[in-house]
Amino acid sequence: MLLPIRTNIWPRRTPYANYALIAINVLVFLASYGELHVYIFSGQPIRLPIRPWAVQWLLVPAHRQYWQFLTYAFLHGSLVHILGNMFFLYLFGNNINDKLGHLWYLLFYLCGAILSGLGHAAMNWSSIAPTLGASGAVAAVTGAYLVLFPQTLITVLYWFFFIGTVEVPAMYFIAIKMILIDNGIARYTDGVAYDAHLAGYAYGIGVTLLLLATRLVAGSNFDLWAMIKRWNRRRRYRDVVTGGYDPFAGTPRRKPVVASEVKKSAADTQKEAKTREIRSAIGRWIGQRNLAAAADAYLELMAVDSQQVLPRQDLLDVANQLASDHRSAEAAQAYEQFLTHYGNYEHAEQVELMLGVLYSRYLRDFEQAVKHLEKAARRLTDSGQLQMCREELARLRD
Repeated sequence: MLLPIRTNIWPRRTPYANYALIAINVLVFLASYGELHVYIFSGQPIRLPIRPWAVQWLLVPAHRQYWQFLTYAFLHGSLVHILGNMFFLYLFGNNINDKLGHLWYLLFYLCGAILSGLGHAAMNWSSIAPTLGASGAVAAVTGAYLVLFPQTLITVLYWFFFIGTVEVPAMYFIAIKMILIDNGIARYTDGVAYDAHLAGYAYGIGVTLLLLATRLVAGSNFDLWAMIKRWNRRRRYRDVVTGGYDPFAGTPRRKPVVASEVKKSAADTQKEAKTREIRSAIGRWIGQRNLAAAADAYLELMAVDSQQVLPRQDLLDVANQLASDHRSAEAAQAYEQFLTHYGNYEHAEQVELMLGVLYSRYLRDFEQAVKHLEKAARRLTDSGQLQMCREELARLRD
């Protein structure tokens, strides 16, 4: 069993709109929840713990009324139902409220409730089973969280044979566990409106991506839209490299400019601000041991200013992460930068070995591979690494 219990980011401002939604849901639950009553829908008796006055607010697809596509989302059928939905709304909604602002967040939530109700009704058009609960609207908020904060960490409580916690990137936990498994593969509970959940996720993800793409919502270097754009740049970069472009040919160093001699342009000022922002983000991701996010941010930094250099251990961690992600060209560039600026590192021969293997096996630049492997062979002391280095050299020289 897996249960997310907290995220590693906090809203900058008090999320009053989200608190108001939670309060309204709880108040409506207290007012509408009661003893089991038998209600007749299309001649079929159905027992519900809902007071008679609130039955007209349930969503019954076969007898749908237009107001029910919103009102159903404020009714709940049990204490566990309301507590579960409000916990997830608190967990993910606070930061979405902070990002969108109070008015737009309320509008986003209400539209999520309506669209998830429509999605459920569309897939169950003739059903007489009443639908209630905020799950679809909460799914919309969770989908927005996946788009806006995909690389943040979620602390997940697990219990199988033992109990513990683990930190998982939001993108993987929400996409794989909450969407794919819980609402796709493992539809294990009757009476759960899975189609409403999926419609809510689709709305939340799609609309939030659209808001970022049109810049109606301010993006960052670490949201899903920025990740998609970086992926597309890497794809085009690989196509260029495959076509024969050498990314390591080097460019001449620019002549140092004395600050008093030249007045900084607006573009220079903007570039410096962007550089500071990205370096700060890299430090934060590394501090949280989210090296995948730090590696993406490093590539963004190189695109802004290729002369920027990270602290020694940070740069090595990023290069290793890029290598483990099979981004060989980017990893080689990071290792080259490391050796250029930290050539006196006590284990530089291991970096030389890694570079040699990357050039040999993945980048097919055999001249560079031999150069780095020969440097590594002269300094390696670990017998296993030395043997691997010599075998790689022998293979290249055959």
